[in-house]
Amino acid sequence: MIQSRFSPVLTPGLHVLSPPQIEEIHRATLEVLRRTGVIVRVDDIRARMKAAGCWVDGERVFIPPHLVEWAIRIAPKRVVLCDRNGAARMHLEGRKGYYGTGSDTPFVIDPRSGERRKAVLDDIRNVARLVDALEHIDFLMCMGIASDVTESISDIHHFKAMLENTEKPIIYTAWNRDNLEGIIAMAEAVAGGEEELRRKPFCALYSEPISPLTHAEESGEKLLYIAGKGLPVVYTPGMQIGGTAPVTLAGALVQANAEQLSGLLICQLIREGAPVICGGGILFMDMTQGLISYAAPEFMLAMTAFSELCHYYQLPIFSFSGCSDSKMFDEQSAAEGAIWMMLTALSGGNLIHDVGYIESGLTASYDQITAMDEIAGLVKRFMGGVEVTEETLAVEVIDRVGPMGHFLADDHTFAHFRENWVPSLLDRSTFADWKADGAQSLRERVRERVLSILEHHEPTKISDGISSKLETILASAEARVS
Repeated sequence: MIQSRFSPVLTPGLHVLSPPQIEEIHRATLEVLRRTGVIVRVDDIRARMKAAGCWVDGERVFIPPHLVEWAIRIAPKRVVLCDRNGAARMHLEGRKGYYGTGSDTPFVIDPRSGERRKAVLDDIRNVARLVDALEHIDFLMCMGIASDVTESISDIHHFKAMLENTEKPIIYTAWNRDNLEGIIAMAEAVAGGEEELRRKPFCALYSEPISPLTHAEESGEKLLYIAGKGLPVVYTPGMQIGGTAPVTLAGALVQANAEQLSGLLICQLIREGAPVICGGGILFMDMTQGLISYAAPEFMLAMTAFSELCHYYQLPIFSFSGCSDSKMFDEQSAAEGAIWMMLTALSGGNLIHDVGYIESGLTASYDQITAMDEIAGLVKRFMGGVEVTEETLAVEVIDRVGPMGHFLADDHTFAHFRENWVPSLLDRSTFADWKADGAQSLRERVRERVLSILEHHEPTKISDGISSKLETILASAEARVS
């Protein structure tokens, strides 16, 4: 018998920063927070920071290093998100990765005509149904900004549409605190009350500071509310390298880290142990175009490094994947999206969003989401690593079959061959079989799957009683802004 003295599986990974480099970035971050500080627009938050030991000059807050270290120490190292029924679905910790869509695109590619148009509420519903049906897309963000509802409360419309069309975890946005309160009222109605939602959260708020180094009134008020309730929040920078952040990757990392750690501190001062998901966007500005590139190698490199910083702090990581600068689902979007999917998994991202983004984050693509679901299955299998045990080493099997034998009919093969990943969209057939089946391209197979899901998939409905409560909350919001 072979005696194992090691872990049977090693999760694949990569590193772009050395431990001394990470330490240097951390020290530089502490110096920026001490010397430069951050702007905080909310009086209540500034008062909490001053009481904790920060130096306050008007709206400028200078943060001593020990407070940053305290926030890192007490912040939860894992955040668990459940599905709509309260079952735990995503354990955001370590190197566990989960894929989901992006959020708030003004445009979509129509799944039937292929034309680019403004997003409408039906797109929010339909993307939710699509995500609900796809095996490897783990969570949903609002893939569009509905242009056919009241603009000031479109976020509440979005949340209701997502709630009604998927059971999977939801990462949502809220335009302001009033709307956030309406969204949380809906979530509590579904969960069965305030305490049940806190115990089994199926959704998390997404919010951002303003780069450089500003916690705006709107985002601060949302943090006061959501952290005060003890509910999860993704609070991450979204900066432009060379525009709202230094053009050097190291400098951008320092600023991004300062923004995320000051936000982490704010949340912990509001409520110790508030669940915060860090990470975020260090976006690359293509100076030749004046546009943000979602597939630039600098963006990928910066996000890989940022993930390493979050691993250093042992904090849950919000990251990017499955996105492209292409204007349609084509060879470019498939290539860029697939590179992202594997890279983010290898760098250890946890909550991995933007699957389905094209055109630099301006447009949502049903086809891109569906194609990347296939790639997510491939990547998840790769990330499963190589299991090395007495059973998988198969010494007895090799001896039993022997030279010149074959393994096709062996019991060991029957016991394990289903563990191998089998594609459903990527083609492995012979040329003759491919021709006989219609000689479809990947684009055609993807479009066929999208339309089939939209035609046939019916998500599990919420009860009539809860649906009525959601309608009442939405009607109240409409009355408030009318």
